[in-house]
Amino acid sequence: MSKTPRYGCHPYFKLRSRVKRIERLRPDAALATPWNVPNLCAAYNWPSGMPGGGTIAIVELGGGWVMSDMTSFFQSVHQPVPSITDVSVDGTENTPNQSGQAGEADYEVALDIQVAGASFYAATGKTATIRVYWSQDIASAVAQATSDGCAVCSISWGADEAEWGKSAAEQMDSTAASAVAAGMVVFGAAGDNDSSDGGSTPANVDCPSSCPHVVGCGGTYKTTTEETVWNDNPGETDGEGTGGGYSTIFPVQSFQIGAPPAPANTKYGKGRMVPDVCGDADPNTGYNIFVHGSATVVGGTSAVAPLYAGLFASFGTKLGFVTPTLWQNQKAFNDITQGSNGIYSAAVGPDPCSGIGSPIGTSIAALFVTGGA
Repeated sequence: MSKTPRYGCHPYFKLRSRVKRIERLRPDAALATPWNVPNLCAAYNWPSGMPGGGTIAIVELGGGWVMSDMTSFFQSVHQPVPSITDVSVDGTENTPNQSGQAGEADYEVALDIQVAGASFYAATGKTATIRVYWSQDIASAVAQATSDGCAVCSISWGADEAEWGKSAAEQMDSTAASAVAAGMVVFGAAGDNDSSDGGSTPANVDCPSSCPHVVGCGGTYKTTTEETVWNDNPGETDGEGTGGGYSTIFPVQSFQIGAPPAPANTKYGKGRMVPDVCGDADPNTGYNIFVHGSATVVGGTSAVAPLYAGLFASFGTKLGFVTPTLWQNQKAFNDITQGSNGIYSAAVGPDPCSGIGSPIGTSIAALFVTGGA
């Protein structure tokens, strides 16, 4: 059943074939190759032997998945296929493109499920339990996942705050606050259109990643030797690159220890800084996945939310509002100090391109699981 998502929300993924690599800006361009998810997890020092048991909720507003792709993908990474259950929240259903060709949203759905499942297995050696919530309203899907007792929730759809408006954005955060109070960790992609987030001005942040009770997930360009802010169109504010900046709706958050304030003379947002964390997202160093029978490479901050969701679901307990703990333990992350997303630049410490950094899996596990390191 196809409908129109609310608030102009759209998926955050980028196909590698659509990105023109700028060789002169990539001194290690020869190393800019895609990742198999288990190899990326190893590069991020994923823990092993985690207890698992946490159910992963994935929010989808369109598109669909087919089992043959899941079988092909998980065989390619030498993992068993996870348990995947579709849940219709409002009549929206798993509806893959019937022509046999992948529709735009089909890439998103495949990316979310495959990354989350492989991330979880890398940390546990067990198959994930994934529930895909089909809805045209993100908040409704999150509320249903909360009611169903899911441990983590991954959201790879969104729109800039202006599209949502203050009332809808605040309602989204209220739903996220109820979710974390019930123990569910919520991750949201920070957007793929640099500092503008595709909006009408050079600086906007994406909702729901801007919600204080959502862990905002930004993107990097990661090879085996370096990691920088993802931005394939340097000098532009509306190109292919990670979202990030300051909210116009939500105020500065006290838990964001060391977050730099917005420039005093800015005419843009001055509130909560986005993102909180980051991970590999550049399609040039993207993720090998399967969609409608074909191996392909996909990037985007869409991949970062399920990557973290798989890790946190592996910890085996419902953790709720983890964001303050992450900010209190910034050494559990790789600090990203190079690159920009248009208006904002990376720096030592937290910044509005990469948050507190990319994951050091064993260090994060040690914060939540006895013997996790």
